[in-house]
Amino acid sequence: MSTSTSHAPGRETTEGTVYTVTGGDWDDVVQGVQANDDERIVVNMGPQHPSTHGVLRLILEIDGETVTECRCGVGYLHTGIEKNLEYRTWTQGSTYVTRMDYLTSFHNEAAYCMSVEKLLGIEDQIPDRATIIRVLLMELNRISSHLIAIATGGMELGATTVAVFGFRDREMILDLFEQITGLRMNHAFIRPGGLAQDLPPGSVDAIRETVKTLRKNFGEFDTLATNSPVFKARLQDIAYLDLAGCMALGLTGPVLRSTGLPHDLRKTAPYCGYETYDFDVPTTDTCDAYGRFLIRLEEMRQSLRIVEQCLDRLEPGPVMVGDKKIAWPAQLALGPDGLGNSLDHIRQIMGTSMESLIHHFKLVTEGFRVPPGQAYIAVESPKGELGVHTVSDGGTRPYRVHFRDPSFANMQAIAAMVEGGQIADVIVTIASVDPVLGGVDR
Repeated sequence: MSTSTSHAPGRETTEGTVYTVTGGDWDDVVQGVQANDDERIVVNMGPQHPSTHGVLRLILEIDGETVTECRCGVGYLHTGIEKNLEYRTWTQGSTYVTRMDYLTSFHNEAAYCMSVEKLLGIEDQIPDRATIIRVLLMELNRISSHLIAIATGGMELGATTVAVFGFRDREMILDLFEQITGLRMNHAFIRPGGLAQDLPPGSVDAIRETVKTLRKNFGEFDTLATNSPVFKARLQDIAYLDLAGCMALGLTGPVLRSTGLPHDLRKTAPYCGYETYDFDVPTTDTCDAYGRFLIRLEEMRQSLRIVEQCLDRLEPGPVMVGDKKIAWPAQLALGPDGLGNSLDHIRQIMGTSMESLIHHFKLVTEGFRVPPGQAYIAVESPKGELGVHTVSDGGTRPYRVHFRDPSFANMQAIAAMVEGGQIADVIVTIASVDPVLGGVDR
């Protein structure tokens, strides 16, 4: 057997230099590698890996168990939503944006529709009931998103009971969403000018009962995780990033608030009347994964406070702007074949006049025109600042819509948090940042 070993020259790739070794004895090859103190191992975590929160690829350079360099590879879930918006009417855009960060559908819809309403100049014409229901749905959505963050984070750490309880409580909120919008996710319920329809009968009572149950259940997370020495030891002082680092990278949401800065757009730049609601902005000063867990847990309790205030404020009234040149009639009714158009509504459209029928047809197929201009609206999504920059050229379709998704900005922090730490802590870091690749690869 030949004992000669040949080493091909290094080949430069996007991951670094790749060496090809052929022939020779394996022990000789290993000794040669060990003799080179500068040798580093490149490990791919993802894109299809149970710890990477979806299709995220992390390119890790490790020295033993220590991460020396980390790069995020994105784009595997690219959907082209922003480009597709340019080929749909303004109202149809709500159906697209709800699918970006699929765990915060209502925040996506609200930010987009508010930007369209700003371009139309009808911000003051949105009915109060529609605005209150928007806040109600966004806060329920905040709870469901945080429950996913806590549940999946617990599952990745081996705390399976935390995962079971998190998904159990989220299921209650998804049941409410299904009762209100007909869908568990991707609702397209918030439309430019208001809502697709009003709350169905019985939904207010169902929400009140769910709030009571959730408030009781949230105490179980304190028992299982908050006060657990094992859970705390796994998260404390892990994924550390201080205020200076967060400001330099443009981070928002629980990651920023874990440094002690109470930055929340619902307080600092209120929208949808948030300045009239009574709630607190939770913060910690730990700058680590454990602090972000505590913040999400307390934010869920604060969201329950806001939901109860929304229910107390609900008064009968319209849920769509009165201008019939903008309001897309989309009343729904539960028929024998499931959700569909209300027959009474169809009879009204068909039987009122030929002009109203023509107008309805043009409004649905062609859409309304939006004056030329641009607008930027930002809302506080569960992950941080979700901004949308909308540009109109005066047509029935957007000229350009670009989103500032918090997951995309927050993922910059992963490299800073994991480099110098252990490879096992990479999973904890991703869970504490809680990125959703639907929003990143939009």
